[in-house]
Amino acid sequence: MKMAVVLGIDLGTSAVKVSAVSPTGEVVAQASEAYPLNNPQPGYYEQDPIDWTNATIAAIHTLLSTEIAPGEVYGISFSGQMHSLVVLNQRREVIRPAILWNDTRSSEEAQWLNHEFGDKLIEITGNQALPGFTLTKLLWLARHETATYEQIAHIMLPKDYVRLQITDQIATDFSDAAGTLLFDLHTQQWSDVIIDRIKLKPEILPPLLAADAQAGTVTASFSDRTGLITGTPVFTGAADNAAGAIGAGVLNPDQGLVSIGTSGVVLKGEEQAGDYAGELQFEALGPNKRYYSMGVTLAAGYSLSWFKQTFAANMSFDELVALAETSIPGAHGLLFTPYIVGERTPHNDGHVRGSFIGIDSQHTLADFARAVFEGITYSLNDIFKIYEQAGTPIHQAVAIGGGAKSAFWLQLQADIFNVPVIQLANEQGPGMGAAVLAAVGLGWFGSVDEAAQSIVSQKATIPPESDAVSIYQQQYQRYTQIYANTKIL
Repeated sequence: MKMAVVLGIDLGTSAVKVSAVSPTGEVVAQASEAYPLNNPQPGYYEQDPIDWTNATIAAIHTLLSTEIAPGEVYGISFSGQMHSLVVLNQRREVIRPAILWNDTRSSEEAQWLNHEFGDKLIEITGNQALPGFTLTKLLWLARHETATYEQIAHIMLPKDYVRLQITDQIATDFSDAAGTLLFDLHTQQWSDVIIDRIKLKPEILPPLLAADAQAGTVTASFSDRTGLITGTPVFTGAADNAAGAIGAGVLNPDQGLVSIGTSGVVLKGEEQAGDYAGELQFEALGPNKRYYSMGVTLAAGYSLSWFKQTFAANMSFDELVALAETSIPGAHGLLFTPYIVGERTPHNDGHVRGSFIGIDSQHTLADFARAVFEGITYSLNDIFKIYEQAGTPIHQAVAIGGGAKSAFWLQLQADIFNVPVIQLANEQGPGMGAAVLAAVGLGWFGSVDEAAQSIVSQKATIPPESDAVSIYQQQYQRYTQIYANTKIL
């Protein structure tokens, strides 16, 4: 019997993952392909957009040659890393490598924007300027690579560039537009005020579409490269964090999402457009003027990868977790700050760097490993505290990404956040959200909410353990003092 699936294409920082998902939310097949992350100098992170396309083609080809038939693919949608700047010339060719979301070279441009616009920037976009946003990178190009800047005919976000290769159509969705710092959160349009002030040519910005809207179809040329059927519907998709929230069913203000990938994100749905005085990012969720707020720690999973590669290269992730478990809560007093590429929330600081604090001659590799897991989670707890202090606490958190892969890290999150943490039965992160958007676009479901209720299911709820909570609260108080005492070093 012929199956019906949608493809959710999740374009991450280290790899693309393509998931074939049934109408019931079952992941029928999956393939992923990695690509390089270039770090030419401190604070600079780039990728070649062509690598994204080639990896996506390879992953789709793997699925269609081994797992599913082309005729079983009814639709395609996307999630993708936010903020990263892709620039094309009039021939729609990539002019230079993409400048990624975790690149901090545009700190001066961010400071200029905050000074130039003041509170008006937060009023329009819901955000203060940070080096991660797309606009700051664009201004950096104007200042430092003038010849490149003058060639720009189109600016794009990563998922939109890959979709362009599939459909030959240029567009973006509201969630990725909101991450550019050029989007008016209230009118849901590109901001004329910002565009006029910085003298940007508005025609270089992509048209705006809803995340579940059809944005084209598979072209004959892309069909030849992958085996997909020409004319297969392709839907706009959403930024990775918005897609992660959709795929996890986190769509209301009472529940939070904790996503640990290369970065770490704490996110919750919001009922109306607003801001947190710039302390948190405020973004568009996608369909029907929905919103979410979030805080970001730049090097969550990246800190763990760095530690493993540097100090435990021969260990698997599971072995590293097992090693960390042999230490005790609080890692015998050892603390780690995951600021190895700078930080975003709560410290908008592209120059600060990470540290181990309290090193003692009795500390073992197990203590260092546990301190890294704990330090990453303390940095996410900083975001929980901002919500708490704003009077909008998160009472329950859904875990996705790397933090949902081990019982140890799930319990660690519950104990440090001091809230129950939910593990999903079919957790696929943003890729599931991309699949949901395709399913809604095809009419399989009447809305994103209906799809989430049907597809998302819980596996377990992990409550905090009181003894561990007490230890971590004491350690967290020490952790919060580190930034002020190390930022100038």
